[in-house]
Amino acid sequence: MRLARFLGYRLLLSIPVVLGIVVLNFFLIHLAPGDAASVLAGESGAASPEYMEQLRHKFGLDQPLATQFGVYLLNMLHLDLGYSFRNDSPVGSLIVDRLWPTGLLMLTAFAAALVIGTLLGLVAATGRNSWRDALISLVSLVAYATPGFWLGLMMIVVFAIRLGWLPTSGYDTVGADNEGWDEVWDVGRHLVMPAVALALFYLAVYARVMRASVLEQVGMDYVTTARAKGQTEARVMTGHVLRNALLPVVTMAGVQAGNLIGGSIVVETVFGWPGVGTLAFNALQSRDLNLLLGIFFVSACLVVAINLAVDLVYVCLDPRLEL
Repeated sequence: MRLARFLGYRLLLSIPVVLGIVVLNFFLIHLAPGDAASVLAGESGAASPEYMEQLRHKFGLDQPLATQFGVYLLNMLHLDLGYSFRNDSPVGSLIVDRLWPTGLLMLTAFAAALVIGTLLGLVAATGRNSWRDALISLVSLVAYATPGFWLGLMMIVVFAIRLGWLPTSGYDTVGADNEGWDEVWDVGRHLVMPAVALALFYLAVYARVMRASVLEQVGMDYVTTARAKGQTEARVMTGHVLRNALLPVVTMAGVQAGNLIGGSIVVETVFGWPGVGTLAFNALQSRDLNLLLGIFFVSACLVVAINLAVDLVYVCLDPRLEL
């Protein structure tokens, strides 16, 4: 009952947040110069002013901005994300078709960064000022400072072109028609490099946050009390320190969910991964404003949902918090 009331309350709070994002996105994106009609006219080579006016009238771009906003808002209230004239398809269908590749990439990168980063931070903190602490701190610093797109390009050169271990780009092998576990293996091989390029920065962040959090917790009075009761060091770490030390990491993971979506745009473009990021990049190049607004809306909803999940995880980790 408490959980249902909490979820209902948070969903009500999410409505003005998402509505504010929708309004802000609409007016910010219309500040950018150019539109889909000018891009299509430019691609045709020679377009008369009359032809461009016809395109703008067809796309509804000749209407006043307030009228366009009213139509957009009315469509959003009916969960209609609009129509992509560039792709000649509803925006909702285009995004749904790309959600699975992006979700697979983000979840893989997020899970790998969170699990490995947390473990590395724990190992570094338990061996403070030792060689393993110095090594993990050095690797984390290098990973933190390495741009994802550069890392992706270097991995393509080394592991795909020179060594031939992994495919250079794409979601699966074109024309292979794999099924079952063969398809899983094929997609997994294509997923390795994009996931590593996307996860490495966040892995470094979680490792550093976890190390600092564990070091802070081991100096607390409750840890001293647990040791005075004769508990083993492993029991103190797993039963007391680890649970509290995870709270800052969970907070950081929720805050960085939006950054992860933004980072996927760069990584998907580098590796030709057919996800929402690549779709957003193409929409930006072609000034497909309806498609961009739809992607921003879905991204905002994902961030809100992830932060709601983070709050639920918080309650599970810290019994002092109640729904």
